[in-house]
This record gives sequence, structure tokens and C-alpha cells, in this order.
Amino acid sequence: MSTELAHTKDCLMATTPRPDIVFIRGEGAYLFDQNNRRYLDWVQGWAVNCLGHAPEVIVQALSTQASRLLNVGPAFYNAPALELAGLLISNSCFDQVFFGSSGAEANEGAIKLARKWGQKYKSGAFEIITFANSFHGRTLATMSASGKVGWDTIFAPQVNGFPKATLNDINSVTALVNSQTVAVMLEPIQGEAGVIPVNAEFLKALRQLCDDNELLLIVDEVQTGCGRTGTLFAHEQYGVEPDIMTLGKGLGGGVPISALLARRSCSCFDYGDQGGTFGGNPLAVSAGVAVMRTLLSDGFLEASRKVGTQLAEGLSAISKEFDLGEVRRKGALLALELGSNAGPEIVTAAREKGLLLNAPRPHCLRFMPALNSVSAEVDEGLGLLRQILKELQ
Repeated sequence: MSTELAHTKDCLMATTPRPDIVFIRGEGAYLFDQNNRRYLDWVQGWAVNCLGHAPEVIVQALSTQASRLLNVGPAFYNAPALELAGLLISNSCFDQVFFGSSGAEANEGAIKLARKWGQKYKSGAFEIITFANSFHGRTLATMSASGKVGWDTIFAPQVNGFPKATLNDINSVTALVNSQTVAVMLEPIQGEAGVIPVNAEFLKALRQLCDDNELLLIVDEVQTGCGRTGTLFAHEQYGVEPDIMTLGKGLGGGVPISALLARRSCSCFDYGDQGGTFGGNPLAVSAGVAVMRTLLSDGFLEASRKVGTQLAEGLSAISKEFDLGEVRRKGALLALELGSNAGPEIVTAAREKGLLLNAPRPHCLRFMPALNSVSAEVDEGLGLLRQILKELQ
């Protein structure tokens, strides 16, 4: 790190440990630091850069839009927002969308919408059943909704109304339903817990439970949406249609944008209930349009599924070779169980070799490559991981 950068790094709040690397540019699957050293990036901004770094389609969309209109405010229509809304609605089971700037904002909006629906149509019901080990964001309400141990008390007093069930255990959900219950909210795959997927029988039973008790089903697809799991949205693979869905991360391909989608039957905000200065701004939304058009183009999702399959097969071979654990995955969202708490050590060693990995839990690694990665890049990353594990052994 240069002397100037070393001095100014202390100007950033210390909200996370950071290595002494400053990334200067990115190209596709790779990042380059201040010394022009190249890193194969299998984190991609935590599944944000679905098309890799600096993809031409997003660069062009931003450049064109920046010369036309940056922000008109949420009180007026703008053309890119209407186009992205149309793309999302015509390719989903939902009827209306609200745009925000982060996944947490979208999830906060989903909580507000469910509670508004409860006020209007369910005698003021407000409780939303969520799940142990879930992750929904870092606002006060979304931290309380999350099932990460201790998160509901870090900034006490917590936001009440989020009883916790156990994923894939329908009886644990049923036991929490009462007259104050308005919705059930879950991730189709618990990413921060180590890529733990919901099973099909459970999600179908959850949909039936919600129907039988007049509850809303909310899916948090901030991480799993936008092609990450091999289909446009993860819940499509289960044959279940939710009432509300949230998107973020990959929707902007690196540009901050999120979306709250709802069926018309529960899209019940009154004027002034929801808003945000930057929500749906033309610049960010133009990136979303570029991403959606790319995801929907012929063969793109099929090719991304092949990337996920190649990576999964390679990780399975590595697991067998080094006597590690299970490989879990949906599309290009994968985890490798290590059988020990070596995750942080492997992440550090990998970075030194030019491979960026993530350990959401000490006992497992998570892989979130660009959806348009090519076979040679997957082979390169697998080779580096194998080399690192040999050296650590």
C-alpha cells in the first residue's frame, strides 16, 4: 500500500477487518490491486457482480444514462425505471415493484408492507415468522428478523415481532402461528449460514400453511435472485409462488439497486408509506435493465448453470482428495464443508495466492463466481484451491 493510501485508510470506520490491499480495477472474473497484481475473484462483491467486473453492457448503460439524466426523484416517472419494472413483472408472478438501493432496504420494505397488509386486512396482525440462522440485512428491523445468533440484541431494544422457526421443519412454523401472525419470511437458500437450501417439500408445505391461515409468504432473494441459482429466481425451481419477493445484489451487477415485488392482492401501501430519495433513480435502474436483458438473453442462464456444475464437480473431487465434507449448491452459489474451522486460514492463504474466497462460517467456504465465468477460469481457481490445501496440510 502506498504511503498516501496507508495514511487515509484510517479515515474509514473499522466496521470489518480489511487486508492491506487496495483494489484499483477489475476485468470480468479478475481484480487488480495497487501493485497491478491479479486476483481471481470468487466473491464478486458477495454475489453482487453477476456479470463480473466492469462488464461492457453495464459500462455502456451507465455512460449513456449519465449523459441524459441522473436523478429525477421518486415523485416522477422515469423511462429506465418503467422499463426495469416491466422486465421484472413480465418475468415473474408479481404485479408491482418498488425500487430501493440495498437488499436491507428492500427487506425492510417487505416487513412494512406485510404489517400494512395486516393492519388493513388481518385485524392488526404484525408478527412475521423468520428462521434461525437467516440473514435479512443490517437495519434494526432486518437484524431483528435475522436469525444470526445475538443480532437481535446488539442494538437493543430490538424490534419485536419476529419469532424464529427452524428451516425445513414445518411443525416448528405451525407452532408459532397465532392471531398476530401476518407472514412467513425466508431465504430459499441461507447464504450467510453456509448455503443451506430449503427443501421442496418444506416450501410447498409453507405455501399451504400460509394459504390455510391467510398469511403472506415472503421470499428474500437478495442473494439467490437474478440468475444466481441457475434460474431467474430461486423459488421458480420449487414450483411455489410467493406473495412478496425482495431482490438486491446481482440486480445492478455492481451498482446499488434493490427491488420489492408484490402481488396486487397485498400491494397495499398508501401514499407516503414508502419512499426513498435514490430509489428508482435512472442511473442505477439503467444498470438493472442491462443486467436483466443479459440474464434473459438466449443461452445465458444455461451457460451459467454449466459453470456451477463444473465448479461443483471440481469441489467434490477436492473434497474427496483432501477428506473434506459436503458440497452444497444451487447454480453458481456453492459451499464446501471443511470438517474443521480452517475457513479463515484458507481465505488468507488463498488471497496470498491470488484467489479471493469467502468463509461465511469458520467450517465452510462459499463460492460466488461471476455467472459468465468460463471453463478456464473455473479450472484455474480449482487448481489454486488444491495447491493451497496441499500446502496447509
